[in-house]
Amino acid sequence: MRRYDLDWLRVLVFGLLIFYHVGMLFVPWGFHIKNNITYDWLVYPMLFLNQWRLPILFVISGMGTFFALQKRTSKQFVLERLKRLYIPLAFGMVFIVPPQVYIERIVKGQFSGHFFEFWPLEIFNGIYPEGNFSWHHLWFLPYLLLFSLVLIPVFNWLKHNPKNSIITQLSKSIISPIGLYIFIIPLYFIEAFIEPFFPVTLALVGDWFTITNYTFLFFFGFLLMTVKDAFWENVKKGRSFFLVIGVICFSLLMFIRINYEDSTIRQFTEALIKVTNLWSWILTLFGFAAKYLNRQSEVLSYCNEAVYPFYILHQTVMMIIAYLLIDLQYGFFPKAFLLVIGTFGISWIIYELLIRRWKYIRPLFGLK
Repeated sequence: MRRYDLDWLRVLVFGLLIFYHVGMLFVPWGFHIKNNITYDWLVYPMLFLNQWRLPILFVISGMGTFFALQKRTSKQFVLERLKRLYIPLAFGMVFIVPPQVYIERIVKGQFSGHFFEFWPLEIFNGIYPEGNFSWHHLWFLPYLLLFSLVLIPVFNWLKHNPKNSIITQLSKSIISPIGLYIFIIPLYFIEAFIEPFFPVTLALVGDWFTITNYTFLFFFGFLLMTVKDAFWENVKKGRSFFLVIGVICFSLLMFIRINYEDSTIRQFTEALIKVTNLWSWILTLFGFAAKYLNRQSEVLSYCNEAVYPFYILHQTVMMIIAYLLIDLQYGFFPKAFLLVIGTFGISWIIYELLIRRWKYIRPLFGLK
């Protein structure tokens, strides 16, 4: 049975990605280019989004994989993953991402000349950041492809052994909302003992914390679907409880980071609070979505198809607009408004007039 709430969550979380990447231009964190003024206060809403926005996407992807494997053989699933993930990745790295790298090089004074002096010759001049060949925001695709292919044997075993001890024990563990917190145990050990030694690079090779963390979250998504209605009933029932835990944990996390920087207290408590926080917000979103969003609509059907091309296009569109705005003497809100509206609007025009209607272009953006 199709879960329309998952489709809505996928659309909404990818929509938030545009707001998040616009915010990256204005916070004092590293990004490809920066606004002429950064704003310290923006760090807090950005940290709030950053805790759960990517984890929930990998959980949703694992859930989607469960449904995909119910009506496909392993071979069919692999071919479908290659078409939906590898083709857009390869196309994006050659045609979508290069304008971003070009703008960064221009802004930082690392290249002079027009775009067609940079593309295509300069993009193959080494791997980013030293060179110019990169997947930038499309990093999600190779990671998801890797997890999908590596976990096929495990998923097939779970599919053909529905009465196995893992699913049986899980069904017993989640009979109450508090039982769903069993999933934070492996997340805690990953956060406490892998993250300090392997900083996030998004380069795939050697990015062991990212690979391990998101592999588990992807697997959790698949596993939660094996217990079927028990999960959805529990997240609906416990949605307010998860929300309270999330608010408490995020408040504690900010308190510790502000008041106990580089202290023993932070070292031993932050990892547990962090994983409890992100898992609580994931469960909160699933709970409220299951209660209010599990229904079909024409808007959802349109957005569900458009969201993948929007994801592929949005950062390049945003960077082009940002290049025109970052040095202007506007405030944060006028610039952010123009960036958000411009990114959504131009991405929609490209999708509606070029991608959606042309069958030979659709596969390049992951569409059937």
